[in-house]
Amino acid sequence: MLDTLAETNPDRRPAILVCVYEPDDPAWVALDDVTSTGWNPAGARALPIGTGDPEALAEQLSARLAQVDCCAVLLVGRTRRSNGFRLQMRAENRVLAGGAKLSSTGPAMARATAPVAEIVRDLTDAGLAADATSEGEDDVGSYLLYRILTALPDAADAPAVGLLRVPTTIDPESLRTALRTATSAMARHLSPLPRTRLS
Repeated sequence: MLDTLAETNPDRRPAILVCVYEPDDPAWVALDDVTSTGWNPAGARALPIGTGDPEALAEQLSARLAQVDCCAVLLVGRTRRSNGFRLQMRAENRVLAGGAKLSSTGPAMARATAPVAEIVRDLTDAGLAADATSEGEDDVGSYLLYRILTALPDAADAPAVGLLRVPTTIDPESLRTALRTATSAMARHLSPLPRTRLS
């Protein structure tokens, strides 16, 4: 009976993919704590996405973003350049090892489409040190951010894509608060899915 109800009444809330891309990152535990309780940002769904080979993960996230119910991606990784949370605003055209270009035809850099200023403000209001930066870090996070952004279609309503960098030393409760706060800020910019797109 429940399956029938789920089929006839699809969840019309847009999905935000939350990807902790490093397999040994403690943020995975915090994300599991947040999502296992059934918490979701108002008006949206937070869906955790597993780790994997960076190239395969970029393709998986881009493919999922192409589906009608998915409207945002929040990448979550570490920063080694700050004692606070950082929202990375852009990513450069570089291979994972750094130096060489990832794409010979792609733009030199790609800008995040997530509401960066609003996320930083909300994190600060929640009592967490946070800032936005144009400075990337040579890691999987920057690679994924560039790959996903440059795969987006040229449209005015492009999905929100952002990269939240977490300080290397942070307590679990602050990390859970940051994940809830960042996804909630992104959710406020998403519209409910039209019925025709889910039928």
